[in-house]
Amino acid sequence: MERPGELPLKHLRRAVYALAVVGLVVLAIRLWSGHEAAMDGVSPREVAPRGDLLEDEKSTIALFKAASPSVVYITSLAVRRDAWSLDVTAIPQGVGTGFVWDGGGHVVTNFHVIKDAAGARVTLSDHSDWEAALVGAAPDKDLAVLRITAPAEKLRAIPVGTSQDLQVGQKVYAIGNPFGFDQTLTTGVVSGLGREIQSVTGRPLLGVIQTDAAINPGNSGGPLLDSAGRLIGVNTAIYSPSGAYAGVGFAVPVDTVNRIVPELIRFGKVQKPGLGVAVFDDHVARRFGTDGVMLRDVAPGSAAAKAGLRGARTDVFGRVVPGDIVTAIDGAPVKDMNDLYKALDSKRVGDEVIVTVRRDGAALEVRLALQQIN
Repeated sequence: MERPGELPLKHLRRAVYALAVVGLVVLAIRLWSGHEAAMDGVSPREVAPRGDLLEDEKSTIALFKAASPSVVYITSLAVRRDAWSLDVTAIPQGVGTGFVWDGGGHVVTNFHVIKDAAGARVTLSDHSDWEAALVGAAPDKDLAVLRITAPAEKLRAIPVGTSQDLQVGQKVYAIGNPFGFDQTLTTGVVSGLGREIQSVTGRPLLGVIQTDAAINPGNSGGPLLDSAGRLIGVNTAIYSPSGAYAGVGFAVPVDTVNRIVPELIRFGKVQKPGLGVAVFDDHVARRFGTDGVMLRDVAPGSAAAKAGLRGARTDVFGRVVPGDIVTAIDGAPVKDMNDLYKALDSKRVGDEVIVTVRRDGAALEVRLALQQIN
C-alpha cells in the first residue's frame, strides 16, 4: 500500500526515463549544430558584392588596354654552328621590349637590346611572330629601329607625347616584358628630370627622365607613358647594385626619340653635327695644365678649317705645341670632352655656332656652321 506523499516506483522510473530522453535530444541538437558550424569552413563562402571600381583603377585599366597592343616582345638572336654538321642555327640570345612606331612596320627599342645580335624577332601583342630587320641605330642615344613586314591591321602605332613639359610627381606607366613575362604594367611617378647617364658608347646621355615605376631586366626598350597614354620616354636603364629593380629607373625622353627615329628611318644613322676636328684626350689637356678641349688636327676643307681654327703641331724636338683650345660653344663653358658633347647634343648639321678658343693665351671667337661627322 502506497504511503501518502510518495510516488510509486514505476512513476519514478518513468520520470527518470523521460529526463534521459530529453537530455539525449538536447545533446543531439547541440552536436548537430556543432557539426554544421564545422562544415561552414568546408563549403564555399558566399561572394560579397564588390561595388564599382575606383575611377583611378578604371583609368589605369583603360590606359593598359589602349597601349598594350602597341608594345612588342623582342628576342635577339645569336648564331651557333654545329661542330659536326656545320649547320648554322639562330638561337635566342636575350630579350627586351619595343613598341610600334608607325604603320610601316617600324619598331623602336634600345640599342643595347639588339647590340651584337645576329638577328631579331618581334612578337606582337596577338602573339604573332615576325622576323625583324635592322633599319638603323644610334648607340650614343641607346636607340634602334627595326622593321617587320606584318600587315597594317596588326600594327598599332603608339601615341607620341612630349617630354618638354613633364613635371616631377606626375604619374607614369611602364609596359614591358621583365624576366620574359610579356605585357607587364608597372606604375609610378616622374621622380627626377634632366638626369645624365652614360650610354653604351660611354658618351653622356642627357635630359634623361628618372622614374620609380618598376623597370627590370627585359623592360629595356619599352614605353614610358603619361596618364593620357602618350609616349614620353623609352625605358633604358636601372640604377641598382644588384642588377634588379631598386626604385630608380631611367628613360630616354621622347623629344630626343622623336628627333632621332625619323633620321634612323631615313638615313640608317644619326646625322651627327661636329666641327670637323680631331681632339686630344682629356688627360693630355690636364698634362698641359689647361681646361678645355685641345684640337689635335683640323681636317682640310672642314667647318673648322674654313673658320681658321688651328690644330697642334710638333717642334723640332718632337714636342707637342698646343694649337687652339676650345673653351666654350655659344657661351656654354667647355672644360672637357663631356662638355663638348653636351654643347653639340641639341644642335643639328648646318646650325651656326660661336666657338670660343684660347690661342697663345688669348681668347678668340669664331663663327662656323656645323658639319656632318661620322
